Amino acid sequence: MRKEIILNGKWTFHKGDIAEPMSQDKGFIYTQSKTERKRSGPAAYNYPDTPDSYVGGMLSPEKWEWIDLPHDYVVYQDNDENENCALGYLHYDNAWYRKHFNVPEGCENKRALLRFDGIAGKSTVYLNGCLMYHNFSSYNTFEIDISDYVYYDKENVIAVYVNTEGFEGWWYQGGGIYRDVHLTVTEPTAIDLWGVYAPYKKLDDNRWQINFETTVVNTDYENKKVTLESRVIGADGSVLAVSAGEGTVELRDKGVIKYSTEVHNPLLWDCDNPNLYTIKTVLKLNGEEIDENVTRIGFRTVEITAEKGLLLNGKPTFINGVCAHQDFGLTGLAVPENIAKYKVSLIKEMGANGYRTSHYQQTESYMDAFDEQGFLVMDEARWFESTKEAMEQLESLVKRDRNRPSVIMWSTSNEEPLHIDDIGRRLHKAIAAQIRKLDYTRPITAAEDKTPDKSTIYDECDVVGINYNLGIYDTVHKMHPNKPVFASECCATGTTRDWNFDTDTNGRIRDKDRDTNSWFRGREKTYKFLRERPYVFGCYQWAAVEHRGEAAWPRVCSASGALDLFLQKKGAFYQNKSHWSKKPMVHIVPHWNFKGLEGTEIPVTVYTNCEELELFLNGISLGRKPIEKYGHGEWSVKYAAGTLEVKGFNGGKEVCGDKRVTTGKPVALKLTKDNDFTANGSDIALFTCECVDENGLTVPNAAEYVRFSVLEPAKIIATGSDNCDHNNAANTERKMYMGKIRIAIKLQKGQESLTLTAVSDNCDPTVFSYILSDI
Repeated sequence: MRKEIILNGKWTFHKGDIAEPMSQDKGFIYTQSKTERKRSGPAAYNYPDTPDSYVGGMLSPEKWEWIDLPHDYVVYQDNDENENCALGYLHYDNAWYRKHFNVPEGCENKRALLRFDGIAGKSTVYLNGCLMYHNFSSYNTFEIDISDYVYYDKENVIAVYVNTEGFEGWWYQGGGIYRDVHLTVTEPTAIDLWGVYAPYKKLDDNRWQINFETTVVNTDYENKKVTLESRVIGADGSVLAVSAGEGTVELRDKGVIKYSTEVHNPLLWDCDNPNLYTIKTVLKLNGEEIDENVTRIGFRTVEITAEKGLLLNGKPTFINGVCAHQDFGLTGLAVPENIAKYKVSLIKEMGANGYRTSHYQQTESYMDAFDEQGFLVMDEARWFESTKEAMEQLESLVKRDRNRPSVIMWSTSNEEPLHIDDIGRRLHKAIAAQIRKLDYTRPITAAEDKTPDKSTIYDECDVVGINYNLGIYDTVHKMHPNKPVFASECCATGTTRDWNFDTDTNGRIRDKDRDTNSWFRGREKTYKFLRERPYVFGCYQWAAVEHRGEAAWPRVCSASGALDLFLQKKGAFYQNKSHWSKKPMVHIVPHWNFKGLEGTEIPVTVYTNCEELELFLNGISLGRKPIEKYGHGEWSVKYAAGTLEVKGFNGGKEVCGDKRVTTGKPVALKLTKDNDFTANGSDIALFTCECVDENGLTVPNAAEYVRFSVLEPAKIIATGSDNCDHNNAANTERKMYMGKIRIAIKLQKGQESLTLTAVSDNCDPTVFSYILSDI
């Protein structure tokens, strides 16, 4: 049976290129023109690659270090104004990775594979000095068959060269092996990577038919007659259906075996109840089980038309979606599963039900979270090309994600100048045709911003995606009246968390919705516009989270996220919630600590989904106002210390409220645990440090300089507070911006407890202790 080993531990890493002197001897060239191409240099089998390596009786001058994956080596450095703004004001070096490993005993004559889920940069992979693979994208997963090259009787060595020269986008690129690496050992005949395709159709109100297409690979030297059995298993372990198929796979080839089954009365998958089912598929040869595969599906119907909009299981559903990059301010691209799920849970809390994978194949743990938390995903390809390389990357995207209930459409591209050109028409048609060969169940679109009324690709789009361009929607609809339309990208309104003053030269932007310009319209104006048009079935707002890059010094990231770079909530988070959530809510922006501005008019914004609002200052009403749908409340209030309170009313009855209280000066530090984590060796724990006054109230504008420490074996890997702070994210001390610092701690496998300490010069210290589980 299949053996799957995660190779994330104990790699050696060297930042920067390593010179490889050229010999004048023929033998030097001759010996490296064979299968083992690298007999010298950092790709060679016997290269000294540890921090304590000796060369010629002396310690090697090369700076190798031990690291674990996932790993992004670009993020941990000071920001430099002289570096590129789109790439995050960070310097991009090339690098080497090496990993020593042994194949488990008893695996001789098996099929051995290496799978890299993602390497940021152009990468070259060697095994035991032999060239295995070149990969030219940071986002696709690739698998290498190493069966003919691997040692079964001694240690093997992987060497990976990462070249970050050039770029794939106008955002933070990262660098290194930032996703998992897998060693897989199977029998010569096995289920292919993402080989179980399980499209289904609804037969009637009670019955669903799954039409399996399972790809089996046969690397043996004779044909193999095999049997497949797939079981559909519920969350409680019950088996809903069993189906089997058989076929012959020719030697050194792949074969697709088709079979079907019916499932009766499954629980449906939707945004509120994302019910998932497991499909366990077993491969048999001569009656013996030789391989198995596990994938997940969710039963749902998606119908999108110009007349009815989007119907999810027959129910009208408007996509309240967001766009986002996959990075996190404290870890770069190296986002572990528990952080990905935490990030998605915050987006869900905001009221979102949709996500666009801008603009590439994103880390699998995000996709798992979308399935589990009920998102409608627009899954986007990176390259608008029909080359062999681009088509292989496209195949990786579609095959990996085609069973996911969250994925409701494929996007071929984003904001391509060729979208209004005949070359663009041909490219889009070729890419769409390839997608339909791999998955025939979902509509195809693209994110078009270059004068959509002149688009050459919409005829080949099942649904029409428009980026921004509010003034042209009606024109496009008249040109394509039978095609449903949605906002594939909108808004892009920049704000700074809790900043309540005018935009300044220090990178701050008032934390309030507005039009940035005639292209980037505010959230409220955009949402009202879209909801007024019945032919529009949804939107994906730019952006869910601030991401590194697309910056303007001194800010090191974009400003248009509803969550900041460190996943703290901005005013836009609550504005979106007021548009997208049904439960009555109100939220006051800003805080109420404006010492020295007594008597000054302070603009107050209240985000709500209530019919009426009434604002009070120190118990005195400042007026009751009706609130239009998708609107908000505004007051100009003369500042006086005390309590600013708002009450929300529906049908004349008070249904919710919010308040801001003026605090005293900071006297003590406070630590709060933010996410779920275990001592499984990969999780990262997140904490927020704040200040409290003498009454225990959180001081929202505190600016303490705080030093953090943690008991080993845990390690503080990053801190962050201000998106205009240019100090290395890896620093364990940080100045607080607007009352918050986020701390990221890497936990070691099996550690039993976590103790974090925060100290400052002006406040009482605090200690947070926590007992850990490894489950």
